[in-house]
Amino acid sequence: MNHLYYGDCLDVLQNSAEVADESIDLVYIDPPFNSKRNYNVLFESIDMTDTKAQKEAFADTWSNIKYIDQLDTIHGMQLGLWRFLDSINRAPIAKSYVAYLTTMALRISLIHRKLKSTGSFYLHCDQTMSHYLKIVCDLVFGEKSFRNEIIWKRKTGRGETQHKSFRYGICTDTILFYTKGDKCTFNTQFGESNEEYLTTSFNHVDSFGRRYMIDNLASPSLRPNLIYEYKGYKPPAKGWAISKETMEKWDAEGKLHFPDNKGGRIRRIRYLDEVKGHPIQNLWDEFPAIGSQSKERLHYQTQKPEALLERIIGTSSNEGDLVADFFCGCGTAVAVAERLKRRWIGVDISHLAVRLIYNRVLDPYRGKNGRMKEIKDNIEITGFPRDVASARELAEGTKKGRIKFQDWVIEFMMDGVSNPKKVGDGGYDGYLSLYRDEKVRDIVLIEVKSGSLTVKNIREFVHVIDHEKAAIGVFVCFADQVTKPMRTEAQQAGYYDYEGFKTQFPRIQILTVEELLEGKTVSHPNPAMFNVTFKKAYK
Repeated sequence: MNHLYYGDCLDVLQNSAEVADESIDLVYIDPPFNSKRNYNVLFESIDMTDTKAQKEAFADTWSNIKYIDQLDTIHGMQLGLWRFLDSINRAPIAKSYVAYLTTMALRISLIHRKLKSTGSFYLHCDQTMSHYLKIVCDLVFGEKSFRNEIIWKRKTGRGETQHKSFRYGICTDTILFYTKGDKCTFNTQFGESNEEYLTTSFNHVDSFGRRYMIDNLASPSLRPNLIYEYKGYKPPAKGWAISKETMEKWDAEGKLHFPDNKGGRIRRIRYLDEVKGHPIQNLWDEFPAIGSQSKERLHYQTQKPEALLERIIGTSSNEGDLVADFFCGCGTAVAVAERLKRRWIGVDISHLAVRLIYNRVLDPYRGKNGRMKEIKDNIEITGFPRDVASARELAEGTKKGRIKFQDWVIEFMMDGVSNPKKVGDGGYDGYLSLYRDEKVRDIVLIEVKSGSLTVKNIREFVHVIDHEKAAIGVFVCFADQVTKPMRTEAQQAGYYDYEGFKTQFPRIQILTVEELLEGKTVSHPNPAMFNVTFKKAYK
């Protein structure tokens, strides 16, 4: 079963029974970079007064208040890490840096617990915090568990050219690679070799016309167990690079070159047509950032290219392994893990992100009913109501709970965007888009209620629809709240009727929570024209 969690990854790491200690093969995280702004999930902008088509996801999590409690938690977990963070806290460094580092340190410590002894960890970061984060990782994993600082060249540029600047242009990110133990999965990846190197190095041709090169077989370091004579040829001073069994195997396969003089050295024959390419090093410059015309583009601000995650997941995991991303964003790691036949865990603190990730995993398989159902049935979503009872519990709880109930209805169940104004919201809680054609669109407004209702609520909503010039209004509540006068009032509001549609659709639609849970949605003319809030990934 694959798991998608809505909520703070700290809660998942601390409390989820499904995320057991020493159960994960690979963790990749791409947390916000502490660049003095919230990282928002971006969606299409709609020109409506007081409406922002974005969701602030991390404002509370990364606050300068919560980090004190988390610093105390680290004190009880790992004294050395706490001493480092405490010294930073006492130093003349911005508290936002200390808050960020403490928040990340606690989560990285818990991630370390969840990794198998053979597990790998990749932390994507930038120049603002990478030097601090490396110390944190050294203290959590141990400095001997550090494997690489990978430099990803995400763009080309001409420096800071917009205004006069006194620094070089920034075109790279850093990915810190650690393993939990000495042994780990590492499937070497290969890139294209330089053409000049191939031409000059593979300068021999055998009787069959195959190009080959003669390569060294000496061990670069002393290997007493590999010092042996073979067919009268003396070993190198430090020993061979291969065992005697491998030497015999390569000899039988015709992959060894024996010099005429017994005083010479046996060498290896490498055929050009067997070369996979050059092994990938720690400078990755093949994957540009997601461009405006990219088929992958989801309009998510910090989206990473799938090829980048293919390399990481392909290198440090195998089919059937468990891959986790605790800062999922738009779900690139999860989508690639699904495609590469890995099991996966994804966590994000935004309703919108969780729905985007869910759609993204399923989108490539729409139309393939058998495969689609198989994947859908294998995803468990945690953090949202699953039935009417849990929906009521959320709706009837605290004020914060009622707001979460609204967001769940609008953003997750209806694929909409919540109105960021929770007080003085103008009479609607969220919206959807309805396109007449590629350029002209109408608005569908959503109002969510969980308390006692009367026909007056419908009349007020009709007034909002008129005032905002919306095409359709959707009034969401529980089934036992709906009265006959409410349905009559909604019916009297008329129909949405646009030239070219053969069917009329109610202008005011009452949709119950029970119906949403059963899969019912807004009545509208054409699914292809309805609600493009969540951009589709390419198939």
